[in-house]
Amino acid sequence: MRYSILTVCLAAALAAACSRDAAPPAQGTATPAANTETAVTPAAVVDAHSYAEPGKVRIDDLALQLAVDFEHKQLGGSATYTLNWVDKSATQLVLDTRDLTIDKVVGERSDGKWNDLKFALAPADKLLGSKLTIEAPDRNARIRVSYKTSPEASGLQWLTPAMTEGKKTPFMFSQSQQIHARSWVPLQDTPSVRFTYTAHVTSPKDAMVLMSADNDPKAPRDGDYEFKMPQRIPSYLLAIAAGDLVFQPISARSGVWAEPAMAPKAAAEFADTEKMMETTEKLYGPYRWERYDILVLPPSFPYGGMENPRLTFATPTVVVGDKSLVSLIAHELAHSWSGNLVTFSTANDAWLNEGFTSYVENRIVESLYGKERADMESVIGRNELKAEFTDDNKALQSLAVKPGDLKDPDDNLTGTVYTKGAWFLEFLEQRFGRENFDAFLRGYFDHFAFQSISTQQFVDYAKANLLDKYPGKVTQAEFDAWLYEPGIPANAPATPSARFDAVDAARKAWLDAGTLPDKAASDKWTTQERVHFIEGMPDTLSVDQLKALDAAYKFTGTPNGEIAQRWYPLAVRSGYTQANEALGAFLQRVGRRKLVMPTYNELVKTPAGLALAEQIFAKAKPSYHPITTGSVEAVIAKAKAAPQPAQ
Repeated sequence: MRYSILTVCLAAALAAACSRDAAPPAQGTATPAANTETAVTPAAVVDAHSYAEPGKVRIDDLALQLAVDFEHKQLGGSATYTLNWVDKSATQLVLDTRDLTIDKVVGERSDGKWNDLKFALAPADKLLGSKLTIEAPDRNARIRVSYKTSPEASGLQWLTPAMTEGKKTPFMFSQSQQIHARSWVPLQDTPSVRFTYTAHVTSPKDAMVLMSADNDPKAPRDGDYEFKMPQRIPSYLLAIAAGDLVFQPISARSGVWAEPAMAPKAAAEFADTEKMMETTEKLYGPYRWERYDILVLPPSFPYGGMENPRLTFATPTVVVGDKSLVSLIAHELAHSWSGNLVTFSTANDAWLNEGFTSYVENRIVESLYGKERADMESVIGRNELKAEFTDDNKALQSLAVKPGDLKDPDDNLTGTVYTKGAWFLEFLEQRFGRENFDAFLRGYFDHFAFQSISTQQFVDYAKANLLDKYPGKVTQAEFDAWLYEPGIPANAPATPSARFDAVDAARKAWLDAGTLPDKAASDKWTTQERVHFIEGMPDTLSVDQLKALDAAYKFTGTPNGEIAQRWYPLAVRSGYTQANEALGAFLQRVGRRKLVMPTYNELVKTPAGLALAEQIFAKAKPSYHPITTGSVEAVIAKAKAAPQPAQ
């Protein structure tokens, strides 16, 4: 997933017509029989965020039968599980659910007939949902649960036609990570369990349905859809979307799905996708998921991107016309190796997904766009980390988070799992040498392919294949400090940026003497440089200073979310009320949590700002995803409960 750090490099592909359905094996097409049967996680792994008991019984395959009901904002149907009874004495299947209505549970007998099974749905826990316990005294090879979702399902977003770009057709999409899959499918909702799946989905005929599976670019829009995912995936990568969607090809194995007005713009923005795939394959081995398509969602999508296999979900906020925010695609594509192929076994090990992916993303950016741009990306992320790390969250600053410290899996620190994780890998790369470290990573992805692993498994593998193989490069104490200590070790590699140095000098000259940078130079600034220019400003500026910046750079009303999420908080802190109208329009138009929360966080600090935040949120809430809604509601509630400072 990508919901923090500047999203700059996900470029998409060569807008050429599809000439073949999939790449040949040499280009990375998956060979499922060879690579999809190794998904075994040690039984000792305990996931505190799941009720499931995979040490007793595990889901091997999931078969979904679902109907999309836009009118009632509901998915209804059944989930059939092919089960592996690991413990031959076990007689219960325990599943995770949240706000599901369970209608019936049946088990398949040895003669092929189905019998009713007893089940119990426990009272709901606010975070984990309800434990579903199914009695299976005969340890049925297959069990089927018939159910319906709630209109308020935390993992589903239902949009009226007015909330879409086309304004004609309703839209629905899922967001299963971290533990929201359980709100639309009863599952063993833990990354330690991987399964194959098929699905038969019906919908109104004007809605195209897609899933994280084998979407056919030529599939007719007829309201009846079949899907198959032959590679084993964890539950958080289960995904579905339905709406007025069309396909725009980028290359033979990649393309864009989007609403009709967005599709050509997105395909042009993401035109480097095939190059990204080829670059990553050269570094870390074949792409094993056959196709890589991108679904551009409506602006209410709460994250920058979600790495659903074969079908990345992406925010439209990165489609700005100049490819300056396409590192998002590099990030989500990189997950095809780090995360989707080799997966963290619990949310406590999230850095194994996001840290590795952020490192690979940076390598893709460097290869395609140059080291200068990659370095700027790193500096921006590390500056965000410094702002995020405080004395109050030290427990979440260690890469290896201790059991119990992470209460809600959605609350991992971005700075830790993304930036510190990638920084650690850069440290190892510099110490062991890029050639040796690339070979190590490629071996790591091959060794753990289609498995869910813990930090300890990575530690054991790294000790055998790095520390012991190349003695004297990194001590065990240095290695352990990165993993187990809070903060950033003193031996962290520095990343200089000559272009940022020039921006720093220009900012200082303006702050000291009021002299704006030379227009010829600043007109050539990239998004990264403009972001760095704003981020280096004092906490507050005078209204006149903000007016001068606005006159020169038109920050207020910018269509670029990365600039907006930095400019508007500065405007709020500085009392620059001239930006309020544009600020409100931005918060109502965009539901991406990373982009809107900094402004809400600043607004609620004063009584007038809190009132404005509530006013804006009341208008924006209907189009926000439940995840973003929850974040905003929590900030407003906390501010209302605290004593307000005098204005």
